[in-house]
Amino acid sequence: MSGAALGLEIVVVFVLALFLLHRYADFRKQQRMVLFGTLLAWYLCFLIVFILPLDISTTIYKQCKIDHEEHATVPPVTPLLSNQTAGNSTSVTPTKSIPKVCYKPWSYIPDGIMPVFWRVVYWTSQCLTWLLLPFMQSYARSGGFSITGKIKTALIENAIYYGTYLLIFGSLLIYVAVHPQLQLSWYELQTIGITAANTWGLFLLVLLLGYGLVEIPRSYWNASRRGHLLIKTYFKAAKLMTEKADAEENLEDVMEEVRKVQESIKYNHPLRKYIDTILRKCPVDYQEKMGRNMDDYEDFDDKQNTYPSEKSLVKLHKQVIYAVQRHNRTRVQWQILLQQAIHLEDVAKNETSATHQFVHSFPSTEPTSWFSRYLYTPTVEWFWECLLRQWFYRLLAVFLSLFSVAVVWSECTFFSTQPVLSLFAVFIQLAERDYNYLYIEMACFITIFFLCTCVYSTVFRIRVFNYYYLASHHQTDAYSLQFSGMLFCRLTPPLCLNFLGLIHMDSAISHQQKEQTAYTSIMGSMRVLSFIADGFYIYYPMLILLLCIATYFSLGTRCLNLLGFQQFVGDNEMTSDLIDEGKELIRREKRKRQRIEDRENRRRDWKERYGNSREDYTTRNRSRNEAAEMTETNYSDTAPVPIPNPSRQAKYSRTGRGTERDSIELLQDAEPLDFNAETLSDDPLETDSTRKTGSGFLTSYRH
Repeated sequence: MSGAALGLEIVVVFVLALFLLHRYADFRKQQRMVLFGTLLAWYLCFLIVFILPLDISTTIYKQCKIDHEEHATVPPVTPLLSNQTAGNSTSVTPTKSIPKVCYKPWSYIPDGIMPVFWRVVYWTSQCLTWLLLPFMQSYARSGGFSITGKIKTALIENAIYYGTYLLIFGSLLIYVAVHPQLQLSWYELQTIGITAANTWGLFLLVLLLGYGLVEIPRSYWNASRRGHLLIKTYFKAAKLMTEKADAEENLEDVMEEVRKVQESIKYNHPLRKYIDTILRKCPVDYQEKMGRNMDDYEDFDDKQNTYPSEKSLVKLHKQVIYAVQRHNRTRVQWQILLQQAIHLEDVAKNETSATHQFVHSFPSTEPTSWFSRYLYTPTVEWFWECLLRQWFYRLLAVFLSLFSVAVVWSECTFFSTQPVLSLFAVFIQLAERDYNYLYIEMACFITIFFLCTCVYSTVFRIRVFNYYYLASHHQTDAYSLQFSGMLFCRLTPPLCLNFLGLIHMDSAISHQQKEQTAYTSIMGSMRVLSFIADGFYIYYPMLILLLCIATYFSLGTRCLNLLGFQQFVGDNEMTSDLIDEGKELIRREKRKRQRIEDRENRRRDWKERYGNSREDYTTRNRSRNEAAEMTETNYSDTAPVPIPNPSRQAKYSRTGRGTERDSIELLQDAEPLDFNAETLSDDPLETDSTRKTGSGFLTSYRH
């Protein structure tokens, strides 16, 4: 198994990263560089999370060998403890002893492989997060029409990120330069750069972790309360509809500006190529509408018309990109939220079902899979959705709460090595005595994965970061993909370094003379900057306790609500109004879906009932036309032949076929009659949009 576990995990992690990228990104529409950069960033971060437990188990084995060699060179000393009880003396040996054999872990990695591996992974991820991904992110959103213009815009927009990093690096560099005992060698400069990156990451890590440690267990507990979850979904629907309406209005305004510009600049104008680039970024329906209204046969005249400058077109191009991305994002969010609300309402209705069969309001039109046909039947779905799911979520919430308490306690006490107060260090040391390497690796992986979940999910839960949205079903935009990759690369290395401090395997923090992991070897000696290793890295994580208390009492939510930002607060009048508004929006969308489904069912029934009759009539009509053409061709050079009256012939040929004629007329209607007095009376606002077309009435609704 020498190195086999490492190679296997490298392949498995790549497949996992590729699968997740395919779930969130669209391989056909998005740029190849965006997909490659995001895939590489995710892959490197997943490698750190999956490979670090193997590094820890290998380091424990090496430490055991070192202890065994030291024990073999020193003669054992066995103290005798006298116990004069009933004239007998007994000797008691110490309870702690060095074992004679050190068992090699199943995932042992040979020497020399891990340092090179971590060096490649770490520095590649740092180049991605600090240089390439921010540049690619701004480059993709830039409104420039040339490569030089996009590069210039990307450099200007990323100046604040580069400036922050250089400020921290410069401050640490000055500290080392003025310190009399330190010398500025390449090793020290490398350590300063790593320390600056980890300091920036740890600063953000603690803020996000303090929120996630409380919010994730509470979210699962609230998920078990279906009534509370449905009310909160109504609240989100009302807020999202407002944002969706703003996005649509903004898109309309931008498209109107594009229409004016493209009508003023004709096909032979030098700026016309920029207009064509902007039009390609517009939605398809707007492109078709503008194409119909454009007359490219007119020449431009510089003396009579005023034309926009190239700088204004660059600004308009950027506005189009932002407006389209925002519109697509809110549209996807609305569809996901609508589906969630309909499902929660279905669960509430099925709770009182006596048949224990889960019935959906809108059954899926996709073919039934074998999993739904044989395993996840309507009966199983009813027991899971209406009975078992809430208890499972409650147990999971309790387990995650205990896990969060252990993390907070360990973050506040991991600097204490005698006695050992960190719970994770206690568990790892107990498993180390029994050489239970599988337990060590699983415990490390689960803990790191939980910390990563708390940190990364916080970014996409907070309302300020709602622009960066990872939407499934290939609906995530390029900007959000690059932001996620950039954030993962910035936070994963300091998070793993913090975890090594929790289990007392970072000598720069625990100050123990123990074998270091290969991961800490690439970080350099943090003791070069003593005020960072002995101060910031130890005492700053204690701030998690205060952040958890503030999150538990929802202090941030209440402050935002007082400032005018709409937040979900139970005892608030504004919250109640938004809940009622969201409930009405969901009800209206359900009525709209029901009308569409009824119309499709009627069309399907008519096609099944009258489809064969229409096909027979079409075949007979085609054969009759072919016979007439043959007759005209054969007798065109001879004497004229009297042709019977076609109307009279049709009159007598259709005698007794009234039913067939009626069915054909029904099938030739553009749209079947769609009138439901009960449905229309439910929403009086929708009756104003009724309009008359052809021989029937079409009803359109605006939301």
